[in-house]
Amino acid sequence: MAIDTDTHRDTVLDRQQSKLAPPPMYQVVMLNDDYTPMEFVVNVLRRVFGKSEEEAAHIMLKVHHEGRGVCGVYPRDIAATRIEMVMQLAQARQHPLQCIMEPAPEA
Repeated sequence: MAIDTDTHRDTVLDRQQSKLAPPPMYQVVMLNDDYTPMEFVVNVLRRVFGKSEEEAAHIMLKVHHEGRGVCGVYPRDIAATRIEMVMQLAQARQHPLQCIMEPAPEA
């Protein structure tokens, strides 16, 4: 019985650099309503989005005056998680606060 011990190969593989595109980004937008207290909105912006008191107040006033305000820009899964957190906090306090996710404008 013969055993082939020739392990020499003539094939050479070139390693090609592959570039991964960054994930698509989405902005979380808070929508205005006439019932959710401003203090609650500021608290949510600080707690869920890590905004300072000043940033949270600025976003809350933008939502109040313009009807919507961007809370942050994240990859899709993180944006969806933040929206779910906002919705759970609002429902626990019986507030109709709403957030949506939109593709972020390209910079």
